[in-house]
Amino acid sequence: MTIFIGADHRGFKLKNQITEYLQDKNIRVEDMGNYEYDANDDFPDYAQKVAQAVLQNPEEFLGIVICGSGAGVGIAANRYTGIYCTLAFDKAQIESARAHDHINVIALAADHTDLEKAKEIVDTFINTPLNEGEKYKRRLQKIEAKL
Repeated sequence: MTIFIGADHRGFKLKNQITEYLQDKNIRVEDMGNYEYDANDDFPDYAQKVAQAVLQNPEEFLGIVICGSGAGVGIAANRYTGIYCTLAFDKAQIESARAHDHINVIALAADHTDLEKAKEIVDTFINTPLNEGEKYKRRLQKIEAKL
């Protein structure tokens, strides 16, 4: 498994903390930027890089995108066919979204998510298996057909 992570200036600190946390757990993390704090950077740039990286191998790759509200990066990531991104706000919500909606990218709100909550969310995202039931596959097919 590889996790691709990207953030703008408002998510920069949390991105670096999560990257270190995952690396300490021997999980492969690819930092898609920003690589230095830049108050004038734009979140769509990093959401795009993460989405495109995940789409290279969606069976094995996951993504984490971070901005202040989490909304902007989530919207930007979801512009890519095959990306299923949701704003992550707690463990139970992410467990359900991963299992039932087959999300492959989470959006974190750096202004509203402390590191401990982020760790809990990320661990749940990584460790929750997909529910392979027919109705979940059917729903994804309907989403793809509309794009």
